Amino acid sequence: MRFQAQGVLTGIKSSKGEYEGRAFDSTTFHLAVDLPDSQNGESLGQVTRPFKMGSSSEFAKWKHLKNSWPAGGIAVDCVFEMAAGADQSSKLVLVDIKPKATGKAA
Repeated sequence: MRFQAQGVLTGIKSSKGEYEGRAFDSTTFHLAVDLPDSQNGESLGQVTRPFKMGSSSEFAKWKHLKNSWPAGGIAVDCVFEMAAGADQSSKLVLVDIKPKATGKAA
């Protein structure tokens, strides 16, 4: 099942190389998520969670922001897919992410 969501992107990291003979190539997007209450107490605020999507080439689409990254992050539109996880759990997979449209003419 796919669904759209709005969020705040706080950081992006590309990774490419080889480790112990295994190649890796990915981009990780760090998105702000609400910190939930637990059985042990209440919570306030947000934390970030990493979502891997695509190869390190995905980073190139965002690299122009390197010297102007806002302290609070960037508003984004995301597409997630809910997939089956281990032990009858659900897993969110990031399928697409784009800066939120500002409404300004191009």
